[in-house]
Amino acid sequence: MRVRSIAIAGFVLIVALVTACSPGAENQPPAAVPTTAPTTEPATGLRVEEVVAGLEHGWDIGFLPDGRVLVTERPARLTLVSGTGPGATSTTVDADLSSVYVQGEGGLMGMVVHPDFSSSREFTTCQTHQEGGQPVDVRLVTWRLSEDGRSATRLRDLLTGLPINPSGRHSGCRPTLGPDGALFVGTGDIADDPTIPQDRTSLGGKVLRIDLETGEGLPDNPFASSDNANERRVYTYGHRNVQGVALRPGTGQMFTSEHGPTGFDEVNRLRAGGNYGWDPSQGGTVDFYDEDVPMTDLERFPDAVPPLWTTGELTEAPSGAAFVRGDQWGDLDGMLAVCALRGQKLLLFRIDDAGENVTEVLIPPEFDDEFGRLRAVRGGPDGALYVTTSSGENDQLLRVTPE
Repeated sequence: MRVRSIAIAGFVLIVALVTACSPGAENQPPAAVPTTAPTTEPATGLRVEEVVAGLEHGWDIGFLPDGRVLVTERPARLTLVSGTGPGATSTTVDADLSSVYVQGEGGLMGMVVHPDFSSSREFTTCQTHQEGGQPVDVRLVTWRLSEDGRSATRLRDLLTGLPINPSGRHSGCRPTLGPDGALFVGTGDIADDPTIPQDRTSLGGKVLRIDLETGEGLPDNPFASSDNANERRVYTYGHRNVQGVALRPGTGQMFTSEHGPTGFDEVNRLRAGGNYGWDPSQGGTVDFYDEDVPMTDLERFPDAVPPLWTTGELTEAPSGAAFVRGDQWGDLDGMLAVCALRGQKLLLFRIDDAGENVTEVLIPPEFDDEFGRLRAVRGGPDGALYVTTSSGENDQLLRVTPE
């Protein structure tokens, strides 16, 4: 088996020719910065095994110290999987999720298992919230799993007030622990109020960095001196719909995957205080959500952080992101794995040590339109990658290892 390589330099040229004929294309950033051609040597094949099926839009994956796995399902279900190997069984966790607003892209979404789970048994979810059948906000909720894993008790709302669209569009919401234990949360801009991405007092269209216990912004955050509590939580802003947040092992480097407007999906390196250039309000000159503006508007915001990689006019709809780690992966060790929904594939990005450039993009044939839409990817404690499908019917949790 081989892993298909995208020749990035050629990809840039092709997209440049296409976008040159498209309206507004001159305002879009280049399709990709790297110009280094990928290796042509055979790459290690992958073994893909079904751990469990019967899920519905599995949104995120959390690994427990005893070897079991929690999976959030968008239609407000929490599932406990008995193990990480083929033939595992799954049971629905009894938890009061009646307040979850399940609509469109919203529902029970991202999740993180707390580092002290062995003693606290706590985990935190992202979920759209309703009251009286009406959408209220997107919020982070902390739960405690029972000793037998059969039930979960809601402990507290860690953070409320993330904006919501009644349609569920651009709900976000992916939490990931940083190198110091801070909780990074990628959020969506709800595709409604066009001022949200550039408004640092709004929690939408951002990457937040908060205390896992209190939900407050950290004292070393870029806007920690602000009088506004929301702004103190902001790590980066000017985002459209962040779907994946990944920590590069052994470093402080954080990366995100993000949906663009009809193409121009991005992989970004996070920089504290950075503006990532999405502004559907056109600087406040229009009162509607204008999706024809550039994904990263370097003309309006010359200091905006350009994407590390972008699809150009192609649409992959990237979702979860995680780093491949472990010597068993050979040449793939250290690559960033990103799931694609519309693209129905897994993309592997080789990034230089400084985190400044993508030098190669690989598409394993085992995942090239083989399993349908892919939502989550997380690295397991055993070094394997775990991926969820998101077709909405008999979805799977998959275990991925090198051959």
